[in-house]
Formats: sequence, C-alpha cells, structure tokens
Amino acid sequence: MSLSPERASELKQIIHNHLLKMNIHGRIREVLAETVREDHGAAHRSLSQADFLRALQHRGIIDDVMKDLQFTQEVLTDADPKPATHFVDKNITQLKKTNIDPSRRHLYLQVLGGKAFLEHLQEPEPLPGQVCSTFTVYLHFRNQRFRSKPVPCACEPDLREGFLLEIHREGTGEGSKMADGTTMLSLCDPVHLVLIKTDTSSETMLVSSYFLDWRVVLCSPNGKTCFAVELMGVGSECKVPAGVLTVGLELYPPLTDTLSADVISTQQSLERQRTAEKERLFLAYAKQWWREFLQIRPSHQSKMVKIFAQDENAINRPVCSYVHVLRAGRLLESPRQAARFVSLLAHEKAPVVGGGHKQEQWCTLMAFLCRGKGDCEDHATLLCSLLLGFGLDAYVCVGTKAKGTPHTWVLTHGTDGSITFWESLTAHRYVHRAIDPDAPPLAPQPKPTSPYRTLGCVFNHHTFRANCQPSDAVELCVFDFQNQSRWKAMSQEALKSVCAPGSTTSLPPLPPLCAPSLDPAAASNQLELELRSLVSEHRKDLDLATLWDDQLSYLLSSALSAYELERCSGVSCGNEEFQDAVRRAVPDGHTFKGFPIHFLHRNARRAFATCLRSPFCEEIVCCRGDHVRLAVRRTSARRDGRV
Repeated sequence: MSLSPERASELKQIIHNHLLKMNIHGRIREVLAETVREDHGAAHRSLSQADFLRALQHRGIIDDVMKDLQFTQEVLTDADPKPATHFVDKNITQLKKTNIDPSRRHLYLQVLGGKAFLEHLQEPEPLPGQVCSTFTVYLHFRNQRFRSKPVPCACEPDLREGFLLEIHREGTGEGSKMADGTTMLSLCDPVHLVLIKTDTSSETMLVSSYFLDWRVVLCSPNGKTCFAVELMGVGSECKVPAGVLTVGLELYPPLTDTLSADVISTQQSLERQRTAEKERLFLAYAKQWWREFLQIRPSHQSKMVKIFAQDENAINRPVCSYVHVLRAGRLLESPRQAARFVSLLAHEKAPVVGGGHKQEQWCTLMAFLCRGKGDCEDHATLLCSLLLGFGLDAYVCVGTKAKGTPHTWVLTHGTDGSITFWESLTAHRYVHRAIDPDAPPLAPQPKPTSPYRTLGCVFNHHTFRANCQPSDAVELCVFDFQNQSRWKAMSQEALKSVCAPGSTTSLPPLPPLCAPSLDPAAASNQLELELRSLVSEHRKDLDLATLWDDQLSYLLSSALSAYELERCSGVSCGNEEFQDAVRRAVPDGHTFKGFPIHFLHRNARRAFATCLRSPFCEEIVCCRGDHVRLAVRRTSARRDGRV
C-alpha cells in the first residue's frame, strides 16, 4: 500500500508520540549501557546496528512496542480526504545511521519542550492542515551542526528533539584512549543554540541565540542532568526573555569518577577571569591607538573607523573576530561561486521597534546562516572569510556609498598590486584604479566604476588598518598597506590575543558550511506545479483558458542555466543555443515573450505576486489569443530560484 507524503508524515508522528509515551528512549539507553558493559570487558569493538537490534529483541522491547501500537483504518487509508491532524514538515531530512563507538565519549542533548513564550500566549492552536508559524532549533557543537523539526509556535511549543554530539572532534583524545573528566573539563567549546521563527510566508526571524556550557553534566550522578534554559531576545530586546527551554544532558559512557561542582565552577571562573583580563588589556590598547590616530589629523574623528561591533546578544567584540579563514570543502568550487552564494542570502537590516537610526547588529556566523538573511556587515564578513579560505588576500571595508549611506564590502589585494572590490549583496566585482590628484589637469584619469564613496578602515581575521590619507574618498585611495603614512595598523599581537580561535572563551565557535538538505529537482518541480496552478486560477478569473507547453518549459532551462553562469562567472554564454531552439519551437506568425526573475525563497504565492507587479509579466500572464501557449520553468542554484 502506498501512502501520500502527508499520510506518511502523520503516521510517523503518531508512532513518534507513542514511543515518547512509552519512554522508549530511556529503555533503549538502559539496554545500550548494559550491552556496552557486557562487551566492554571482552574486546574494544564498535557496537553494530545488528548487535543492538538483537539486544532490544532479546529483552522484549520490540515486542512491547508492536503489541501496544494500534492504528485505525482511517489513518492507513490513502483514499480518505480527511486532512492530517498533525503539523507536517515538508522539509524532511533523511537521518543518517551510525554505529556508536563505545570507546568514544558522546553527549546526548535533549530538548524536552518549551514554555513561557509569552509573545504567543494568545495564539490559537492551529487547525488540522492549517499553515502556521513554526519554531526550529539549530545547534552547533565542535564542528557538528543539527536542526530540529519545525513545530507550531505556541506559548508552550512542543520542541522535543535529541541530538547525539561527539565530544571527540578535532583530534581530542589520544588514539583509542577515552577522554576523562579532566580532559573534558578543559574543553570550553559551548553548545550554540539558535531559535528561528518562520512565519506563514516563509520569512525567518532570529528569536534567540544562546551559548550553553555543557560541562555541568560532568558533576552529575550517572552522567545525567536536566535543567531549564532561559532564552533572551536579540538586538534591542536582548534584556527581555523570549522563552524557556527544558534541556537534558547525558554523558555516554558516564564518568566512573564524577567531578565536584566546585571544581567545575572554579574552572569556569578562571576562564572568565582570563577572558576579562585579555579584553581589558585590548580595550586599553585600542583607546591608546585611537588617540594616536586622532593626533595625526583632527578630521579623522569623522572617518568610518570601526574597531568594535555588537553581535545579536548586544555584546561588543572586535570586528576582526567576525572574520575567519573558512573553507567550504567541495560545496563551493571558486571565489566567484562563493560570492554568488553569499549574495543569495537575503539582505535585511536588523529590525527595530519605532523610528530613528537603525539598530546595529553584526550577527555571529551561526545565527546568520540559520536565519538565512542579514545586513551588509554579515554578508561582507562571510564573503571575506570564504575568500580567505580560497587563499586570497581579502579584507572587509567599512565606508559609505552614495548619499553618505554607511556600507561594508570586500576588497582583495592581488600579488601584482591590483585591487578588486567585491559587493557581497550582489556578487558584482569592480576593479579599482586610483585617480592621481597630482596629475596635470588635462591628463586622462580613470573613471570610478564602483558605487563606493569613502573608506574608513579595512580588516580581516588578523589585521586592522585605518585610512589616514588626507582624503578618505575611494577614488583617491592608494592601497599600499605597508606605507604607515597612508594606513595606520593595529598590533597583530594585540588582535591575536582576543580574536584568534581559542584565545578567549567569549568568542563564538566557527560553524562549518553544510550541504543542502533540500532536493533541488524535487523542490523545482513542486514550485512549478504550484505556479502553474496560480497562473491557471488567475487566468480563470479573467475568463481565459490556459494551455501549458511542456516542451517550451523544458527549453527555458538552457536560458536559466546561462543566466546563472553569467551571475557566477561574469561570462555570458549559451544564449545562442536557446535563441535557436526557441525559433524552431515557435510557429511562424507567433511571438515569444519571456520574463526571467530570481527570488530568494520558495513561496509560490509570494513569487507570483512579485511577478504580477511587473507590467511586462502581467502582459504575458494575461495574454489573449487563439493559440496562446504558456510555459514556466524554475531552477535552483544553492539558495537561488528562477522563474
């Protein structure tokens, strides 16, 4: 019997609820601990999936589950049009099966529910099949990233998820030697929890960003503990509680000799003291450096020289700490692909209640990636990090655009002295050629090609330089960074003391980029069907019939591929073949009209509404005639959609 995706998801949800009611996770953990203890003395070997299933069957747990699990006929039939009574997650992630190595330490983190999300106190419970806003928890720990299933927003959201985190990462431990309590106590990497809200139009909002110190489990009996975590808001609401999550931690295998709570609190206190001392010394150095910079020229007071920036939790950090050497593995193949990827993350300024100046907020990389959008500073720091990973000499530039609007972009310094500006919001590149102010009046001068007007400072992960040239106009800037009369640099040792990875416990850990969990072909097909339905309904309201030409839809693929290639590489190719194919497909006496557009979401209604705002697209959708044929094609390129 085949089931629809909605029925399959409902069936999985019922089984999941039944297993939770039986406390199946606790029973499985008990069996797992017993099995490992029985096998631990014989030999060190990995516990396979088959061994574990035999142990469960031997103890009768599988029989108990199947005996109590019952389904009604209406759940199993696919013909019943009754809508699903559970929230259905359309972005289903295939979970990977893995064998647990009993010689390695693991941390099992459970989110056991939420409460006190008072913003949703009056929100009614969603009806079956109703589209609603959702909460999703994202997690990062020692180069491992996970996300929970989305659940409907509520005052007490049903956030229940478990994450198995490997503590042995980045070479922790010696060979097969298991990390002991002292070794784990020295691991100050926190678990970064990010809570994202997604509304009914697929817009995302950062609700909270929390750093959890997991080492409290080291002093817990049996290696288990459970506690409440108060999540605070972000930006201007960082002092306001957003809600509470109940979190359970379990160390596997548990420590033979647990540490005392005093030892852990003393270690945490020492780490905070060392971090505070380093930050105090750097702040004193930065103040002295700034005074020296102002003594060079009083007009420097008005330059865009930014040494510190606030993150989403309103914590001031040196701007250099937002940039890292980030390698994308095989996910991104070139610097220009990296620029295209960053430009596909939507641009949105930090939200602020009321008018006045915008709320400044430089997000941590994890929060930016989970939210999928951010301000120009977030885009610029991510692009600079990726370009550094590709071996380029890259810097983030802080300055202004036209009309004095503050802006950040990226600069790369070539080995031949060439300077290239990269706009992180659009992936456009501009080759910089400075104007010589001392040249004769009639001498030819290069025309500015970039939209940037002034430049105050440049920085990356280990360098900070302020522009101390007489004019901060970009067109007059000379990028000779070794010339101290033009660029005043901060001490690299001072920057390293607070910005280098692991230098302070207050630095957020660097998350890796992950492969997309979405199947682009399936998503494209689904969106095409939804767009076809919307177009047909719109034409039906105008008393127009709609005929779709599948062959013409297929031909549009080559045009979309050419557009995407041009965005990535700056080179236009492939349009000749598309034009020739269209000429052959369109009968004599007929006209072909196309409307290409790209968008950064997969909401069909939003996309269609955006298209109809264009008079040219509306003319195509509402076309009248005897032999009108319509076609739609959507293709994906990392976070890009085109119609």
